[in-house]
Amino acid sequence: MQPNIIYFVADQLRADALHHLGNEASQTPNLDALASEGISYANAYCQNPVCVPSRCSFLTGLYPHTTGHRTIHYLQNEEEPNLMKTMKEQGYEVVWAGRNDVVAANHSFEAYCDVYFNGIDRENHRADRSKKQPVKHPSTPNSSPSIKDTSVPGYYSHYLGKLSETQAHQANWAGNDWAILDAVLDYLDHRQSDRPLFLYISLLFPHPPYGCEDPWYSQIDRSLITEPRPSALGLDKPSMLKGIAEKQQLNQWGKENLRELRAVYLAMVSRFDYQFGLLRQKLIDRGLYDSSNVFVFSDHGDYTGDYQIVEKVQNCFEDPVSRVPLLIKPAAGLPVTPRISQALVELTDLTATVEELTGIQPDYVHFGKSLVPTFAQEQEHHDAVFCEGGRIHGEIWAMERGHNADSPYWPRLSTQESEGPEHTKAVMIRKGQFKYIKRLYERDELYDLKLDPLELVNRIDDPDYAGIVSSLKERMLDWMIETGDIVPNRKDPRY
Repeated sequence: MQPNIIYFVADQLRADALHHLGNEASQTPNLDALASEGISYANAYCQNPVCVPSRCSFLTGLYPHTTGHRTIHYLQNEEEPNLMKTMKEQGYEVVWAGRNDVVAANHSFEAYCDVYFNGIDRENHRADRSKKQPVKHPSTPNSSPSIKDTSVPGYYSHYLGKLSETQAHQANWAGNDWAILDAVLDYLDHRQSDRPLFLYISLLFPHPPYGCEDPWYSQIDRSLITEPRPSALGLDKPSMLKGIAEKQQLNQWGKENLRELRAVYLAMVSRFDYQFGLLRQKLIDRGLYDSSNVFVFSDHGDYTGDYQIVEKVQNCFEDPVSRVPLLIKPAAGLPVTPRISQALVELTDLTATVEELTGIQPDYVHFGKSLVPTFAQEQEHHDAVFCEGGRIHGEIWAMERGHNADSPYWPRLSTQESEGPEHTKAVMIRKGQFKYIKRLYERDELYDLKLDPLELVNRIDDPDYAGIVSSLKERMLDWMIETGDIVPNRKDPRY
């Protein structure tokens, strides 16, 4: 029988938020234990640093530019491939629980899955979590000024702090993950199908706003929180980051508030870890764990105060937003050497990996590379990895308009509306210790991650790196030619 495939996906979880990847303040015992059963890829990169383009990429094995997914507002077309659709067509029972950000609202979910739980409409959740009320958004940890007072430092921080039990289970945002998990655990308890299972669980945490309930809120040791990277305003950074930093004004908010925000983010990560532990135990209890290939990863990361900005951005690629956790526990019987792998990998690789594990053959060309050969031994996987985003001038539909200054998202989205260089199309390549970003309307970037792991010094004009820049541009050109499009697998009836 074909193995089960389990996807457990976070939203906005950066790789360095996991304890086993070096964060001393983080409490992620279940994911740390998973790394001792399988592989944790320390250098996994998403292909776009915002939700929809990234998900459209990792569920197809195609890059965002291949099919034009570069904005949150435009989801997959019905004729586009999708791993869930493929798995269902090949006989898998596909259960989709949680975040969408892939299928347009006017499309039917029936083509993609057998069962869908959105965390809102499902009945009989514990604590009646389907009856949700929005949580009010205070602006600072220590006060709650009028929601109209956008001049107060911290208003755009997305900070909520400690949630009560009521808030945690009723909020449209915080409570959904509990409802989703409840629905999945209940479904597994009552599941009748004997088909192989593809379970796609997509939670919201640790996506902002930054808020969490106990015990996770209180268990983070604030003394171990790392200092954020220096403000973009004082660095040679692109205009997008500088524009957001100017509007969010977190440089006026204070170091202690930023430290607390980072602690709450780690609490949210810890809650995500706990919820994975509940799923893992249920899979064990139902006799499904050993026969399952388990994948845990995130769509992209989060700045969390680094460069004195929060959340994410479409066309910047520092490691906090582009490097994501990726853990894989292979099914029993597959050779595996548990470890933290240093190989360069991409989320595009997931589709190819699932295809090799299940024997399913796609009916289209895609660009991922199966990770199965890396399970048993450490080896180079990709010589280079890529991330991309932004838009060209005139693409007003990619600006994601619709938020005024009262919205906590206004600093980023208003900067995206500029027809200056801010929202320029850009592409990142990471190869070895070097990260190069080609920008369409402003100066390029080059970082030597060995000398400058915090990506503070742009070396693009340093003559000592001219040969490296030239070779990275050549590699990027090869990649663009190879992946720029695919020929649809459909002949005209005339032929």
